[in-house]
Amino acid sequence: MLRRTIRPLDLTSPDELAALLDRHDYLADDGLATAAFLALRMRRPLFLEGEAGVGKTELAKTLAALLDAPLIRLQCYEGLDASQALYDWDFARQLLHLKTAEAAGVADAARLEGEIYDRRFLIARPLLKALETQPSVLLVDEIDRADDEFEAFLLEVLSDFTISIPELGTVRAASPPVAVVTSNRTREVHDALKRRCLYHWLEHPGFDREVAILLRRLPGCTETLAAQVARAARRLREAGLVKPPGVAETLDWTEALLTLGARELDPGRAAATLGAALKYREDVERVLGEGLLAHE
Repeated sequence: MLRRTIRPLDLTSPDELAALLDRHDYLADDGLATAAFLALRMRRPLFLEGEAGVGKTELAKTLAALLDAPLIRLQCYEGLDASQALYDWDFARQLLHLKTAEAAGVADAARLEGEIYDRRFLIARPLLKALETQPSVLLVDEIDRADDEFEAFLLEVLSDFTISIPELGTVRAASPPVAVVTSNRTREVHDALKRRCLYHWLEHPGFDREVAILLRRLPGCTETLAAQVARAARRLREAGLVKPPGVAETLDWTEALLTLGARELDPGRAAATLGAALKYREDVERVLGEGLLAHE
């Protein structure tokens, strides 16, 4: 495992970044390595789009490990608003401070107002925390699950990496965090946000790379089992399922098989462990009913 701390501007080429990611067990193809390299060197957010489980979130985690920087994650969901992503005031501590001051006989209203809006009473949410932490990797995960209003707000933050706090002033990042924005494309993200970022679409890995991922991440896996699982996963992805398995599910499936002592993908164990790869009853029933687990 790599121990030396890397700075984004130290990197000289996409090949060097791919080699470093490889040493952290993330196998990136040329397109992804180039997009990530340019985002790091140009200090631009990287927008990763693709189906669930193809490695978007894992790339952000690996970059954090590679750069020896904390990963600050903002998980998006419907109804997420600025206060939950940006900052909030600790009202309980502010109230306690006012009661303590009142008990001590402090009656200066202007002084008290200044004290309760001190930085110590501010709770930093992910976006503010990323701006104040140097260095850091900011992961805005599944932006497509958030509302349009939050997406517009995020665009403003990513434009100049500054946040205005009325009671305290403007907080500006001394150096922009490495920002990774992901989308599973459950809805279209506005062009304005994409234009602010460098964009890359992540495909499911090809057969050889998926086999390499399984062998790298699961040392006990045989080449035979890795190849059979990769072929089966490819068939499932081509079958038009509600939710085809991504790399994450392929890894889970293989690990489940290894836990049962499998060294190859026999139909019985494949069917018994299918819940590690598929998450919808309709998909499981169709795969078993149509015999999609049969060997090629």
